[in-house]
Order: sequence, then C-alpha cells, then structure tokens
Amino acid sequence: MTLRVSDLACARGPAQVLASVSFSVEAGEALILRGPNGAGKTTLLRTLAGLTPPITGTIAHEEDAIAYAGHADGLKAQLSVTENLTFWASIFGTDDITPALTAFDLQSLAERRAGELSAGQKRRLSLARLLVTGRPIWCLDEPTVSLDTENTARFAAAVEAHLAQGGAALIATHIDLGLANARTLDITPFIAKGLPASDPFADDPFVGALS
Repeated sequence: MTLRVSDLACARGPAQVLASVSFSVEAGEALILRGPNGAGKTTLLRTLAGLTPPITGTIAHEEDAIAYAGHADGLKAQLSVTENLTFWASIFGTDDITPALTAFDLQSLAERRAGELSAGQKRRLSLARLLVTGRPIWCLDEPTVSLDTENTARFAAAVEAHLAQGGAALIATHIDLGLANARTLDITPFIAKGLPASDPFADDPFVGALS
C-alpha cells in the first residue's frame, strides 16, 4: 500500500495553511510529521483522510485505505470497552476484537464502561480501534497524549506490527517513538505565508477516510 502526495495545498477554514507539499509513504514505512504548533500538521492529516478538501494537488491511494485518529478519543461513554470495539469493528466490517484488546492491554477492562476509564485508558481504547479498521494507512495526530512510558511503548509496538504486516503510518508527534523504519518530514518549509501563530482548529474524533 502506497500513499503519494503531489503539490498539495491545504486550508484551515478560509485560510491557506500549507502549499506545495509532496511526499510518498510506502508499505512498511512510517512518516513522522514535525513542525511548530499551528503549522498545519492536523490540517494535513485531515486533508489526507478526506475530511478537509485540498485547495490543489493530488492524493493517491487505494479506496478506503486510510484510518484517521485525532485528539478526541471519540468513545461512547455508556458502552463498555468490548462494546466500543465491537461497534467500530462492525462499522469497518471486521469481527475479531481480541488482537486490539491484547495489543493495548485492555483485557482486564473489557467490561468496564468507557466513561469510567482514566484518561490514559481511554486513549488506549481509542487507539485500539485502529486494529479493527482493517485499513492499511494510519493517519495519527499526537496519538500518545495521556499515555505513560509503558503504554507509549505499547503503542509503538502496535505500529511496528502494523508496518510489519505491510501497513503504513503518518504520525504527528513531538516524541521519539523508536520506530525502526521511520522517516521524518518537517512541514515548516511548506507553511503558507500569513499563517496565524496559533491553531484554533477544533479536532474531530476518530473516523475512517471518506475519500
């Protein structure tokens, strides 16, 4: 699975944020997005996922290839951990949630309601949903927020396993995840002139790509 981006220009609301962005991500590879706060990392990921239309440029990948996970956990508070994962598995046409529970050490929490989880546990459940999507390209916006060192390592292991199975990942993060097959893309050179210093963009919960 390959993602190819050519001469992409992205907007946040009425304002252009990025211009002339070009890169590719191959199967088995992770691309780490770097840049100052407000530079447009979230906007780029949302554009790749089909949630925000590009101004110009092309994004090439197979249909229904991208799963996007943003800042919000996007969980149903009244449902249990198992019920949340089962719901998302049904949305994406998969049926086995056991690997997701195991990868993020959620077995002991399987019957607990999401609304009763700690911030770190909610984040683990949110990220576990990636494993039930069946989608090969993960677009992740600061995925380790609320995770301690142990669970950050657990997340990195899940990404490594995804890459080993031929998946790909684009990750906006300020920390070193220690991924063996990762490149870094600094988006600073692509910032459009006149970009505001802060990013007021309201992030959406986890969704699959709409394109």
